[in-house]
Amino acid sequence: MINAKEFWNRRFSEHMKETSRYLKYIFNGHIAVALFFFLSALAYYYQQWLAALPETFPTAWVVGIAFGLIASYSPVRTLLKEPDLVFLLPAEYQLDTYFKRSLYYSFIVQIYTVLLVAAALGPLYFASYPDLGSRHYLMIIAVVFVIKVWNMLSNWWMLKERNARIRNTDQVVKVALNIMIFYFLSQGEWMFASIVTILLAALVLYTYSLSNKKAGLAWDLLVEKDQQRMRTFYRIANMFTDVPHLKNTVKKRHSLVRALLKPVMYKQSRTFTYLYRITFIRSSDYLGMYLRLMVIGGLAIWFVPNIWVKVAFAILFLYLSAFQMMTLWNHHRTNIWLDLYPIKKEWKQGALLEWLRQIMLFQTFVFGVLFIIQWNLLGLLIVWIGGSAFSIAFIQGYVKQKLT
Repeated sequence: MINAKEFWNRRFSEHMKETSRYLKYIFNGHIAVALFFFLSALAYYYQQWLAALPETFPTAWVVGIAFGLIASYSPVRTLLKEPDLVFLLPAEYQLDTYFKRSLYYSFIVQIYTVLLVAAALGPLYFASYPDLGSRHYLMIIAVVFVIKVWNMLSNWWMLKERNARIRNTDQVVKVALNIMIFYFLSQGEWMFASIVTILLAALVLYTYSLSNKKAGLAWDLLVEKDQQRMRTFYRIANMFTDVPHLKNTVKKRHSLVRALLKPVMYKQSRTFTYLYRITFIRSSDYLGMYLRLMVIGGLAIWFVPNIWVKVAFAILFLYLSAFQMMTLWNHHRTNIWLDLYPIKKEWKQGALLEWLRQIMLFQTFVFGVLFIIQWNLLGLLIVWIGGSAFSIAFIQGYVKQKLT
């Protein structure tokens, strides 16, 4: 006989210990300072933008889509592991308390996303609909929590369904209904919102009736979903510290590989130059993060009006990119075969420093192009000269010291 409550407490304690160990690295001093600067600047210009908000701005659609997606994204964290497929499957009907606590935990940890989105959209909503008032907005937030509970229960019931097409169709329909509910609510159209809510309730009840026809839980699907979410967390953590048990995925990307490896000479001293370039391109961690940081930094530079804040954002995202890409140094450390290479450590270190310098200078060039498009020649000169100087100084100073 399994004590479901004790089993949940033990599994939850292990999960919190695992995640908290990596969270302290994610929110270290470097990232905290960068986030504080970024959010402060974003809030300042957000307020300035709201002061000149056009009357035709589609606030209802923005609120409807944001709250609809937040309500729709309601995954259930079961904290199950692969061995549970063997050892817990026979005891499924003794684990009702365990799965109820999984639902409670999943809802609680997602509350902060609702509050963050609500806080971000609040000023926009009040600027667009001053007549409706704060009480109406608070009612919308309350409805978000109710709809989120419905979606979470529906998602849990649908996890008994093995047909991925049925699950995806159900999710798409719920997303559309959720968006329409909050679109109508944001405009004060309670009658239309009520009609769509009734349709959503009918769909949720239908998923409940479908789940009752299933023999039991799809345990392999539960484990797969939980492992996917943990892999996502580990990928984020791996940008800040080493995650030994992260299973990296590799993508071919033939065109990019050929373009970047063509200039590399076939020499012993260029071994790690080849390795770091192909790792950067084919690994699931580095190229995506580098491009995302470049895009976010580019958007900040494009929309911020003050030239000095533009330059500050350019330097900030150059720093973040270099800081994240430093983890290339330890990417292959568990591969013992690399220790057999007759390669000097200076060549390995030099290869990484050279590659970091090249991608930072390329990012500096891209940021400068944005100033050219906006015809801001002063900003162009400052970013190209200052960004290049910062890139070289940061690599030769901070990064080189960390690699020794």
